[in-house]
Amino acid sequence: MSTHLTQDAITRMFTGADGTYAFARWGRPIAPIVFGVEDSTLDVVKGAIEAVVALAGHQMAETDPELGVNLMIFFFRDWHELTELPDLDRLVPDLGPLVGRLEAAGANQYRIFRFDEDGAIKACFVFLRMDEDMAALPAETLALSQVVQSALLWSETAFRDASPLAKMPDSGTVILRPDIAALIRAAYDPAMPSASHDASHALRLAARVTPR
Repeated sequence: MSTHLTQDAITRMFTGADGTYAFARWGRPIAPIVFGVEDSTLDVVKGAIEAVVALAGHQMAETDPELGVNLMIFFFRDWHELTELPDLDRLVPDLGPLVGRLEAAGANQYRIFRFDEDGAIKACFVFLRMDEDMAALPAETLALSQVVQSALLWSETAFRDASPLAKMPDSGTVILRPDIAALIRAAYDPAMPSASHDASHALRLAARVTPR
């Protein structure tokens, strides 16, 4: 579980299907809001956000001065529900066609990132359709997984073959994999850039990955 991430492995985590390296971290404090859950689940999601933000050495805020909130997480049963939310089409251009594509693909999750002038993340919209697979996950597992995937601009295949989470063998408690935790810490090192399209960035990350 404490496997060290190599430079090649890190490079793949930020390289898209087109072969382009694209890394970004949050460039401003995260001001979250969660829709569509009970208070108990809301507390779990906010706890996961606080834990990952603390791990990264980043900050949270009550509000974002430009956007009000900048991390929006939506839980729902059917993609069409998104088209009924007031003003969401102003935040997410071409919402109708997007919903159609996600329905056709049978998707149960989707993330949209927005970036500032420097390329750092300034907003993230997380959409979670609670199908049978999603509903079967413990709230803690679902929340931590989604927050980790929203903390950085990962490639679409970064966690296709292996979850960012791991289960403790003795207690069964689900935790963030130590190698992924170390990578997030390295990514938020103040000496590192907030965004990069140069694959040599992965070498600098690899040099800073120190699992503990």
